[in-house]
Amino acid sequence: MEYFKWRFAAAAGLLALAWAGNARAEVVVHVHLARQTMEVEVDGLNTANWPVSTARRGYRTPYGRYRPYQLQRMHYSKLYDWSPMPYSIFFRRGYAIHGTYEVRRLGRPVSHGCIRLSPDNARTLYEWVGSHGLADTIIEIGD
Repeated sequence: MEYFKWRFAAAAGLLALAWAGNARAEVVVHVHLARQTMEVEVDGLNTANWPVSTARRGYRTPYGRYRPYQLQRMHYSKLYDWSPMPYSIFFRRGYAIHGTYEVRRLGRPVSHGCIRLSPDNARTLYEWVGSHGLADTIIEIGD
């Protein structure tokens, strides 16, 4: 009987180690274009729900699932009159999630394609992505 208790305890311990080794800290960003909102999950917990602005008529914000490839604390857009883009998280060929100083326009599609947030929310998201890492961040964009 002792033999079975020992084997059970050993198997339970190995299972716990395997599960802990596979557990991943993760940031998941859900952008809802129709609602102009962003939900953020950090380590599986719904952590934030913020208004955003995405592409206005004539421009587009790409649908899909992405991993960010670059963080820039302050970026200036060469395409759009050196517009400041604080706390930029680039996810697809020049498209980024970033802060905007036009906070009164959040919640409506007004951008050239990027996903705009208030500067405070952009900083918070930037810090979460920075601390968890690009490889452990997912950006999902859809309706």
